[in-house]
Amino acid sequence: MKIFILIISLFTSICCTAQDKLDFNLKPIDCEDKWVVFPSDLSGSYSYGFVYMDNQTGLTFDFAGTFKINSSGKFLISKKEADRTMKFRLQPNKSLVAIIPESYFAEFDISKTPDWLKAYQESENAADKLFRWAITYNIWNECAKGLTYLEKVKTIDPNYKGLKTEIAFSYNCQKQYENAITVLKEAIKQTPDDAYAYKQLLYSQVYNNQLPDAIKTYYKIEKDITDKTYKSENAFNILCAFYSQNNLKKFNEWLNLTQVDKDERFKPYIEKFKQDLEKMNQGTPQKP
Repeated sequence: MKIFILIISLFTSICCTAQDKLDFNLKPIDCEDKWVVFPSDLSGSYSYGFVYMDNQTGLTFDFAGTFKINSSGKFLISKKEADRTMKFRLQPNKSLVAIIPESYFAEFDISKTPDWLKAYQESENAADKLFRWAITYNIWNECAKGLTYLEKVKTIDPNYKGLKTEIAFSYNCQKQYENAITVLKEAIKQTPDDAYAYKQLLYSQVYNNQLPDAIKTYYKIEKDITDKTYKSENAFNILCAFYSQNNLKKFNEWLNLTQVDKDERFKPYIEKFKQDLEKMNQGTPQKP
């Protein structure tokens, strides 16, 4: 069997001709265990398949085929080859999908639940599935929903690996920075070498107007944490705080110290920030 696993953002054109048959009004994240259709491409061809949660990759689209709709409203369906499996990891995007109504299942020659889905469901335990759902909701910026799933994980296994840090992510996403800081301090006690937890803590402190604490956290990471994956991101978050304060002097000092502008991910933003600050501070005495 040929298997293709792809990561895509998927099909962004808007459907018009199928509005009488298919209602494109749902985000993919709201369609677990459903047969869905993505909007048509420029040729009027629609892609359809099954959305499910994969424990390893998250929200996934199992491609089943394509179809067009003729002038009389009939589906002209082209199924994928029987020996080919095409699975697409669904990343956050603005596309809305339509659920295929059960009244059309016979026309598409599909059943409500594909036979292959059982293998995925049997291999999942409750905590793993809930945690994967939570992460997926957080990635899709639906963090209030993500938090509800994380609370369910907590009732099953309060020491589930990564739980506290993911809860903090949900809090940060909802601008509940004090709550995030409390949870992250607990997480760091349990895993004092967790670079990701420290990254979330620094972010919380910056956006909770605790910049001195954030800078202390930055130096703590530099001194004690071996994993430097988030070094540039940490430096950039602090730089953003100096930008928000309109403090050109501290902005330049931090930039010279960290050299974060050498990271191509942040360079364009930093150049824009610096130009803005220089314009706003022309003829103005610098803040200490």
